[in-house]
Amino acid sequence: MKRFIARLTYLFIPAAVFAQEQAAVEGGGNGVRYIAAALAVGIACIGGGIAVGHIGAAAMGAMSENAELSGKAMPFVGLAEGICLWGFLVGLLILIL
Repeated sequence: MKRFIARLTYLFIPAAVFAQEQAAVEGGGNGVRYIAAALAVGIACIGGGIAVGHIGAAAMGAMSENAELSGKAMPFVGLAEGICLWGFLVGLLILIL
C-alpha cells in the first residue's frame, strides 16, 4: 500500500508543478484547487469506507454472539463516517478560500 501511495504521489506532483507554471502564464490557477479538493474528498471517503467496513464486520460478529452489543457499535460507525464529512469540509474550504 505504501508503494502505491508513493507512486500516486510521484504521479501528481509533476502535474501540480506544471499546472502552476501554466497558470502563472495564463493568469488562472483554479485547476490545482479542484484537484486538491477532489483528492481531499476522495481519500477521506475511501478511508471512511474502509473503516466502516471493518467496524461493521466486527460489530456483526459481536452481535452474533451477544445481541445486546448492537447499540455499543453504532457510535464507532458514526466516528468512521465522520471522516468522510471532514474530507468534504476540507474540500469545500479549499474551493471557497
